[in-house]
Amino acid sequence: MLRALYDRVLALAAHRRASAWLAGVSFAESSVFPIPPDAMLIPMCLARPERAYRYALVCTIASVLGGVAGYAIGYWLFEALAEPVLRAYGHADALLRFQGWYERWGALVILIKGLTPIPYKIVTIASGAAKFDFLIFLAASIVTRGARFFLLAFLVRRYGPPIREFIERRLTLVTTGAAAGILLGFAALRYL
Repeated sequence: MLRALYDRVLALAAHRRASAWLAGVSFAESSVFPIPPDAMLIPMCLARPERAYRYALVCTIASVLGGVAGYAIGYWLFEALAEPVLRAYGHADALLRFQGWYERWGALVILIKGLTPIPYKIVTIASGAAKFDFLIFLAASIVTRGARFFLLAFLVRRYGPPIREFIERRLTLVTTGAAAGILLGFAALRYL
């Protein structure tokens, strides 16, 4: 079923209103939808490389707005909506872990988790449920989601079709490397 849904999202990349669908998928993925917008962003950037950064901007704005919706779900509707979503994704204990991480690391949690393959919806819902500072959440979400989508757009625009397979197979490696760079930057600022 998940593969069929992925294939449907991929097919939307060729739709005449693909930008609107991209925004919708990006928004929904940040709070409830299981397929990341990368499935649409990559083929759209390949088809129209001159619009790659525009598509990345659409993803970023819609994803952050979806993140705000996820935050609201966690903040106001955790027991009614968020808890069942977290359980459905096998992350029922995520809130307790995130609260501990927030106490220790603050916004760094959002920056790192927003780049890694851990579903962003878990970050948004848990941030709201943990009552994490909204403005810091928003700023960190803009940075991390923008970095992810603009990195993808840059790679596709720069290297074209050959990079697609690399990204699809090694996206985790690329984004984890970017997250490690952010972590090292924070460590350098703190300890140097």
